[in-house]
Amino acid sequence: MAQQDTTAPGPREVAARIGRVGVWHGGLGRASAAVARESAVEVERLGYGALWFGEAQATKEAFAHAGLLLAATERLTVATGIANIWARDATAMNAGAHTLTEAYDGRFLLGLGASHARQVNGRGHAYAKPLAAMRSYLAAMDEATYEGPVGTPPVRVLAALGPKMVELAGERAAGVHSYFVTPEHTAGAREILGATPLLAPEQAVLLETDPATARALIREHHLGFYLALPNYVNSLRRLGFGDDDFTGGGSDRLVDALVAWGDADAIRRRVREHLDAGADHVAIQPIAPHRGLGADQLRELAPALLGH
Repeated sequence: MAQQDTTAPGPREVAARIGRVGVWHGGLGRASAAVARESAVEVERLGYGALWFGEAQATKEAFAHAGLLLAATERLTVATGIANIWARDATAMNAGAHTLTEAYDGRFLLGLGASHARQVNGRGHAYAKPLAAMRSYLAAMDEATYEGPVGTPPVRVLAALGPKMVELAGERAAGVHSYFVTPEHTAGAREILGATPLLAPEQAVLLETDPATARALIREHHLGFYLALPNYVNSLRRLGFGDDDFTGGGSDRLVDALVAWGDADAIRRRVREHLDAGADHVAIQPIAPHRGLGADQLRELAPALLGH
C-alpha cells in the first residue's frame, strides 16, 4: 500500500511553517555531535525557519544526523538537503522519513536527490540516468509498506537543477530544493512548477565588503569544489555561462552570480531576488574558511533577513 498519504501537509502549509529564510549548513556533517546540536539550537534561537544539511559519502548519515538536530531543538524544521537515493533503498528511505516525522511532530522535511557520479560511484554504485533512477525510486517509496506509528505523513522535496527533474518534483513531490543556483534559475523553476509546489533554493553568502578578498575566499572555499561536478556545470551552461566562466576557480561574473557577498543589505537584496523570482524559502549558506560554520555571519544577518 502506498505511503504518500493525501493527508500530508500541502506545499503551501510547508512553506508557511518554514518561513521565508532558513540556513543551509555544509559543515555540520563533519562537526561533532555536540557542535551540531549547539549550532541547531542557535539557528532556532535566531529565528531561522529551517535548518538544511547535506549528505556526502564520508559525512554523517542523513537520518541519524537529522535525529541529532531534531532532538536538540523544539520548533525548528530540519531538512535533508539532500538524502542520497543511492545511499539507502526506497523502503529504508520511506521508513526513516516516517520515523522522524512521527517522532518530532512533523518537523522533519525529506529532501531527496540523485547526487553526483563522484559521490555515487564512491559507494560502489554505477551513477547513470539520474532522472529515470529518481522516477523509479519515488515509485518504490510509494509502494513501500511501513508498520510503525504514523503521525503526520512525511513531506518530500527533490533536488532539481534541470527542467525535467523540476517537472518530476512538481508531479511526485511537494516541490524543489535547488542548490548552487541563481535567481534566474529560481524564476525558471517556478515557471515549470506553477504556483503551488514548494520552491526552496540554497543561496551561499559571505559577509565581506572588499571585492578581491570576497572573491578569493569564495573561489578557495566554495566554487572550486562544485565546478568539478558536471551536474552543476551543465546547469550553469543552461543559464548562459561558458568555458571562460569555469576556469581559474570561476570568473568574477560567476562568483558574483552564485554567491551573495558584501554587507548585510547586499545579502538581503539577493534573498529578495530569489523571493521575487518565485522562491518560497531561501536557505542561506555562510561561507567560512576551513569548513567553518559561519555562526558569526548568521548572527549578523538575522536582523536584516528576519526583520528583528
